[in-house]
Amino acid sequence: MQIINSTPNDITAIFELYDEAIAYQKKVFDKHWQGFDHDLVATEIAENRQWKIIDNEQIACIFAITFNDAAIWGEKDQQPSIYIHRIVTNPAFRGGFYVKHIVKWAKKYAKQQNKHFVRMDTWGDNQKLIDYYTQCGFTFVGIITPNNRNTLPKHYSAINLSLFEIEIEQEPSIKSD
Repeated sequence: MQIINSTPNDITAIFELYDEAIAYQKKVFDKHWQGFDHDLVATEIAENRQWKIIDNEQIACIFAITFNDAAIWGEKDQQPSIYIHRIVTNPAFRGGFYVKHIVKWAKKYAKQQNKHFVRMDTWGDNQKLIDYYTQCGFTFVGIITPNNRNTLPKHYSAINLSLFEIEIEQEPSIKSD
């Protein structure tokens, strides 16, 4: 298993996984994503912020990151962080605990990028995901209603979000005399 950047050749597979995730969300929860903009994903790929987990020579999971998320995190966005978004597991790989692999990778990546937090969000009333993310090492921060929803994807309209973070241990600074 390896976590590597997605490429432009992955766009079709990424959107197929999004479609499968939306169909699954409709079956198991009363909210679902509304689809995503092709240009957004292309930009994430170009900026090396769209990732994939390759397992058994197949895309097992995808996710995106960003380094700013003020529309959701407000003033806390000023703290150096990476934000994980849109984790989707290929249905053929469900049960592979890929979020735990993403967390391990994200903590290492955040440290390399001098970030102090790994953060993510989910729907405020999705108790199953809230429990799972805390089992994966995230601290539940609270529930918010985003103020600036017009800058967010459609599925964020009229929504409460549960926020999660992992604080990254920083190397102690060396003081010189």
